[in-house]
Amino acid sequence: MTFCEEQKKSPFSCEESKSIIREALKVLGKKHFAFISHANSFPAEYDKNTGFGTNNSTAAKHLMDFLSGVFTDIQLGPSGKTKSIDASPYTGTIFSNNPLFIDLEQLTAGEWHNILSIDTYKRICQNNPNKDTNRTAYSYIFNLQEEALKEAFENFKNADCPELKAKFEDYKQKNVFWLEKDSLYEALTVEHGCDYWPMWKSETDKALFNPQNDEQKEKYQLRINELKQKYSDVIEYYSFCQFVISVQNEKSREYARSKGLKMIADRQVAFSDRDNWAYQAYFLKGWCLGCPPDYFSQDGQMWGFPVMDPEKLFNKDGTLGEGGVLMKELYKKMFTENPGGVRIDHMVGLIDPWVYVSGKKPKIEEGAGRLYSSPEHPVLSRYAIAEMKDLNNKVEADKEERILSLTDEQIQKYGRLVEKIVIAAAKEVGLDKDSIVCEDLGTLTMPVVSVMKKYDLQGMKLIQFVVPENPEHPYRCKNINPRSWAMVGTHDNEPILMWANATVNTEAGYLNGKNLAEDLYPDSSAEEKEQIAVRISKDAPFLAQTKFVELFACKAENIQVFFTDFLGLYDVYNRPGTSGDKNWSLRIPDNYEEVYCQNLKEGKALNLPLILKLAIEARGHKFASQNAQIIEKLNSIS
Repeated sequence: MTFCEEQKKSPFSCEESKSIIREALKVLGKKHFAFISHANSFPAEYDKNTGFGTNNSTAAKHLMDFLSGVFTDIQLGPSGKTKSIDASPYTGTIFSNNPLFIDLEQLTAGEWHNILSIDTYKRICQNNPNKDTNRTAYSYIFNLQEEALKEAFENFKNADCPELKAKFEDYKQKNVFWLEKDSLYEALTVEHGCDYWPMWKSETDKALFNPQNDEQKEKYQLRINELKQKYSDVIEYYSFCQFVISVQNEKSREYARSKGLKMIADRQVAFSDRDNWAYQAYFLKGWCLGCPPDYFSQDGQMWGFPVMDPEKLFNKDGTLGEGGVLMKELYKKMFTENPGGVRIDHMVGLIDPWVYVSGKKPKIEEGAGRLYSSPEHPVLSRYAIAEMKDLNNKVEADKEERILSLTDEQIQKYGRLVEKIVIAAAKEVGLDKDSIVCEDLGTLTMPVVSVMKKYDLQGMKLIQFVVPENPEHPYRCKNINPRSWAMVGTHDNEPILMWANATVNTEAGYLNGKNLAEDLYPDSSAEEKEQIAVRISKDAPFLAQTKFVELFACKAENIQVFFTDFLGLYDVYNRPGTSGDKNWSLRIPDNYEEVYCQNLKEGKALNLPLILKLAIEARGHKFASQNAQIIEKLNSIS
C-alpha cells in the first residue's frame, strides 16, 4: 500500500511512517521542524466556521494530532488585538491578546457554564459568508464576535461559578501592569466614539499616562479614577475577554505539549495605537521606525511605528530604564506563554533601526538615519555607538557597508537590548537563547551581524531568495549556517511552486539550476550536472522539488515550512506593500487531509519521505551508503 492509497492515507496518518520520518530528520541533523501558520489560518470543523481561525478550537486540536510525531513546533503569528479596519496581525497590541482567537463554541459548554447561547453561536457559523471557502471573513466576524462576547460577559456576571470568578479576579491582579492601561483605552474609545486616540478632543485623555509635572500627574490620576467609575462595566468586559483567551490559550498549549508540540510566538516590530497611547512617555518624540530606500521602494517604507527612546530603555549606569522594564515584561510574558520560543520580526529594528522624522520620508536628505550608527547626524549623533572613524564615508548612511569596524565594547552596546532584555527574559522563565528565533532577512548591517555572532543567535535563511550569481550567498545550500532556521518561504512569500513557475525559462532559473546541481549532486560528472541544471531551469515542479531537497539537505539544524508549501496550495497569504481583503485571509482548508493527499498525488504538496530520501542522497555517496537502511524505509512509504 502506498502512503496515499485512494487519496486517503498519508505519512501523517500512520505512526510507523511518522517514526521513519523522525529517524530521517535525525540523520540529517534537524533539531526542530516547525509548521508555520498564523492562528487565524487554522481550519474549522464542519458547520463550526465562525469566519476566523483559532489555535483554541477542536479543529486546531485535530490539526495538532495530524502534525504530531513529525513536526516539533508550530510557528504562530502575532497574537495582539487588531483593529476593525486592519486585519494585519503585525499592527496588533503588544500585551493584549486578540479576542477573535476566543473559541466561541467552548463558551456554550458546561466548563464555561453555558454563558453563550448555542443559538448565537450557530447563527454566526451559518451566516458566515466564507463558510465554504478557506478564507477568513474578517469584517463579518469582528463585530459579531464582539456581540457574542458581550452576551457571554453578561451571563458570566450572573452565573453561579465562584471558582471561575475567583480565577478571573486573580488574573486581573497578576496582569494589572498592562491590563489597566489597555482596558482604560477601551473606555476612552467609548467616551470619544473613536478608537484612534490622536483624534480625541481631550488633551488630558490623550496623555493620561504621560504627565509632565506633579500637577498634571495629580490631575490625570483623578481623571483615571473618574473613568474607572464611569466605565467600570466596559473595563470589566475588556478584562473578561483577556481572561477567557488566556485560559483557552493555556489549555491549547497543554494539549500541544501532550502531542510533543510547542508554540513559537511572533513579536512584531510595531506598537499598536493602544500601546502608543499607553507608553508614549517611552518613545522618541517626532521619530518613526521604517526602512530606507531600496530596490523595492524608491522613497523607503514609512511604517509610522514609534521608536523606543534609547534614554528610556537604559539608564546612564546601564541598568534598565522604564522603557527597558516595559520591554522585558513583554518578553517575559511571551516566553512564559510560549515555551517553544519567540520569533523576533525585523531583528534589525532591535539592533540597528532605521528611523525618520515624523511627517517626512525615510530618506537621508530628509533627515533619516540609523539610530545608533549616525555619529555625523545633527540629532541622532547623541545616540550613536559607532564613531566617525568607524564609517566608510564613501558609502551612504543607508547602505549595509557603511560601518567598517567595531570594538567588542561597541558590539556589546549594540547588543545590550538583546542581552539585557530578550535573553535575560528568556533565562528568567527557564529558557535559553535557542528559544529566540531572529528574523534577520534583508538588510544585514555590520552591527546586526556582529551582535548575532557575539551572542550566537539563530537567524533565518530563506532559500527562495538566494542570489544565484553569488557563489557565497548565505541562503545557498552549501553556505547555510547550521545554527539557522531555514525555509523555502515565509508568510510574505509566494508558495515555492508559484515562485518556480515564475523562475523557469529565465537566466535566474538557469543559475539556480547550476547551483542546485553543484550542491545536491556532488558525485555527478560535469556533464551530468549540466543536464540536471538545464532540466531544473525548465521544469517548474522539478525546481520546486529540488528547492525542498536543498532545504533538508542543508546543514541548518532547524527547518520551517509554511502551510501553503506543505499542503501545495497555489495561493498567497500576504503580499507586502499591498492592501485589501485577500491579505491575511488565507486559511488551511477544513478538509486539509484530503487536500494534502490529492495535491501529493499531483506532485504539489510536500512529499516528505521522498524529499528526505533525496536530501540524504544529496549529502554524497558515502553519507547515503552509511544511511542505506533509512533510505530503504523512506522508499517504502514514498
